[in-house]
Amino acid sequence: MLMRTDPFRELDRLAQQMMGPGTWARPSAMPMDAYREGDEYVVAFDLPGVTADAIDIDVERNMLTVKAERRPPAKTDDVQMELSERPLGVFSRQIVLADTLDTQHIQADYDAGVLTLRIPIAERAKPRKISVGVGTGHKEISG
Repeated sequence: MLMRTDPFRELDRLAQQMMGPGTWARPSAMPMDAYREGDEYVVAFDLPGVTADAIDIDVERNMLTVKAERRPPAKTDDVQMELSERPLGVFSRQIVLADTLDTQHIQADYDAGVLTLRIPIAERAKPRKISVGVGTGHKEISG
């Protein structure tokens, strides 16, 4: 078997071994992307090897918390592990959401190891036109 050496991968592996797998009290971080797409914010988390029932999503006020647990595969007695680089344990990420987001209508989808959250922008945060009346001091806000 041919193996290529990557010194940075070895440092990551050593750090993971020293710190141990993530636990519910001290979870590991999970990588994510966040971007705006039209009238919603999209947040995507990489969670390969995690089953959908091992993902927990909570929103309290404007704090979004995502926790997931990657469990070890079931092994039989005749299995001898030669290399184990995929981290196991608990992963977590907390994000402070802006007040301009509608946390009541968050949609979550999990496909191909990627958890995607779609958070709509609240109606009150969308641009609106304000017309100004002349001479009467009357101002009208239209949404």
